[in-house]
Amino acid sequence: MLKNGFCAILTGSASGLGAATARLLAKGGARIVINYSNSQKDAEATATACRMEGAAEVVVVQGDVSRDEDCRRIVAAAAPWRQLDLLVNNAGTTKHVPHHDLDGLSAEDFQRIYAVNTIGPYQMIRAARPLLDAGARVSGRSVAVVNVSSIAGINGDGSSVAYSASKGALNAMTAPLARALAPSIRVNTVCPGYIDTQWFTKGRGEAGARQVRDAVVARVPLKVASTAEDIAHLVCFLGSPASANMTGECVRTDAGLHLIL
Repeated sequence: MLKNGFCAILTGSASGLGAATARLLAKGGARIVINYSNSQKDAEATATACRMEGAAEVVVVQGDVSRDEDCRRIVAAAAPWRQLDLLVNNAGTTKHVPHHDLDGLSAEDFQRIYAVNTIGPYQMIRAARPLLDAGARVSGRSVAVVNVSSIAGINGDGSSVAYSASKGALNAMTAPLARALAPSIRVNTVCPGYIDTQWFTKGRGEAGARQVRDAVVARVPLKVASTAEDIAHLVCFLGSPASANMTGECVRTDAGLHLIL
């Protein structure tokens, strides 16, 4: 249950998991900053959906989290609220390259993927810290950062070596940031497995994405393809007072994939 006036920023929330999380928060009457990098149309559609779900206020802001100045502009969109209860670092990128194709990734590919997936969350936390601290003071309890990582950062799987490495680095940041920001700010990380969104369609086309989905369902113990809404429930749990005693955790939610690797 969210308290009245709950304020949240979600990066990469125009579609997919970010949008699903925003809609769940909206049902609780939250104030929400929706961030997008490229698709304003998708972001505005998500904002409209959030308003219809009951969000108290929705602000849409463009920004690339790899740029520190953009991170500060995203956070500035929440400044009129004078506090934050939740930051969800969901923005991410990849390049779909088979792991054996060492020539398929350049130094520039690594730098771009790390800039968004690893440095971006750090910059967002740094920019949002004053508002998060204010949220903790106002509410009298800890507030939350939830990073969206991947099971690839644990088991070395995923769309490319660079993507797996960037998510492993994001996982490794969780504990030191949780120590540094306690007791006012909790930092936890979600590590999903396959999520049935447009992520694979953009990288592999319709046929390739369907092949990946079918292979995942056949392989995982629970025999399901997780939806964005499935994972969004965990993100919202970690971002809410219901998880008040959790910090520094990397939580797998992969339909049991890690049991067979």
